Amino acid sequence: MPLPPQRAHGDQGPSWADRFTAWRESLTARPSFRAWAARFPLTRPLARRRARELFDLCAGFVYSQVLAACVRLKLFEILHEAPAEERALAARLGLTPEAMNRLLVAAESLRLVRRRADGAWALGELGAAMIGNPGIAAMVEHHAMLYADLADPVELLRRERGGTALAQYWAYAGAAQPGALPGEKVSDYTALMAASQPMVAQEVLAAYRFGPHRRLMDVGGGSGAFLTAVGKANPGLDLLLFDLPAVAEQGRQRFAREGLADRAMAMGGDFTTDSLPQGADIISLVRVLHDHDDDVVQALLGRVRAALPKGGRVLIAEPMAGTAGAEPMGGAYFGFYLLAMGRGRPRRPDELAAMLTAAGFVAPRLLPTDTPLLTRVMQADATA
Repeated sequence: MPLPPQRAHGDQGPSWADRFTAWRESLTARPSFRAWAARFPLTRPLARRRARELFDLCAGFVYSQVLAACVRLKLFEILHEAPAEERALAARLGLTPEAMNRLLVAAESLRLVRRRADGAWALGELGAAMIGNPGIAAMVEHHAMLYADLADPVELLRRERGGTALAQYWAYAGAAQPGALPGEKVSDYTALMAASQPMVAQEVLAAYRFGPHRRLMDVGGGSGAFLTAVGKANPGLDLLLFDLPAVAEQGRQRFAREGLADRAMAMGGDFTTDSLPQGADIISLVRVLHDHDDDVVQALLGRVRAALPKGGRVLIAEPMAGTAGAEPMGGAYFGFYLLAMGRGRPRRPDELAAMLTAAGFVAPRLLPTDTPLLTRVMQADATA
C-alpha cells in the first residue's frame, strides 16, 4: 500500500479540527475526567457508549465464538423449524442443561435468539437473518483459520507474507504455478466462494442490467455460481468462465447441472499471466481484485481491456475500503484477512478508478447497491 503523501515544506500545521480533536482525546485519556464524565448527566450517555464500544472491541472474539457454536450446532435451523424448550434443545444437541442455558443466554445477548414469554426459545432478529444465507455460515466456519493466524497479531505483522493457514487454504496465493494446482487443492476454497456468491449476485443484479449485452465473461469466477445466477436472470446472455483449469472443470460441471451447458462454457488459465479469451462485450471481476497486489491488478486490468472490443465494459464487484458505515470492514477485517492470506489489500473506489484509467478505460463510476458493506459495483468502458 502506498504511503500517504508527506506534507510539503511550508504547509501549515494541524487544522483547528485536528487540534480540537487532540485536545478532546487528551481529556478522555485522563482517568479523573472519565470518572467525572460518567457522573455528569450531560456527558453520561456518551461515556457509557464509549465504554460499551471499547468493551465490544475487547470481547469481540467471544461474540464470534458464540456465533460459531450456534452455527456448528445448527441451532438457528432447529429454531427455524419451531421454537423449543431449553431441556429439549439440550437433549437434542448433546449438551448439559447448564451448558445449553449458557449458550442460549449468550446468544440472546447478541440478538441471535430470544426467549418467548412462555419460556420457549425462538430465533432472534440476527439469527433469523442467518436462515437462507449459507454463505454466512460457511464464513463463520472458515474463520477458525483466520483466528489461528491472528493468535499473535504482532508476529503476523512482522513475519514474511504467506505461510499461514489462510495462505495454505487459498492455494493459489502462494503457488509458483497456480495453473498447475490439482482439483483437491482448489475444491475447498471454490466451495466457499460458491456458497457466498448468491448474496453478491443478488446485489449486482439489482444494480446492473445485463440485458443489452451478448456475452459475459467472469474472470476468476470460481465454479460459476455468479454466472449461473446472472444467466438464469438473463436467458439471452451467453456466459464464459475463466479460472484456473481445475476450477474451470468444476464450472463445467455446474453449468451442466443447472441446464446452462448450451450457452455457458468454461476455459482454464491463469489470469495473472495468460491473455484472456476474446468475444465478450462485458467482463466481470467479482471479489477478485482485492485478493491481489497492485502490480497484478494493474496487469490484469490491462488484459481485460485487451480482451474487450471498443465500447465493451468491465464490471468490478467487491467490498471497497472507505465505504461509509463499513469502515471496520475495509480497514480492519479485510486488511488483516488479506495480510494473513499473504497478498492483496482493500482499495478505495478512487484507487480502482485510477487503475482503470491507467489500463485504458474511461468513465469509471460507482453504481448504488443495496448493501455496500457486502459489495460495491464499479463500471468502466473500453476506449478505442
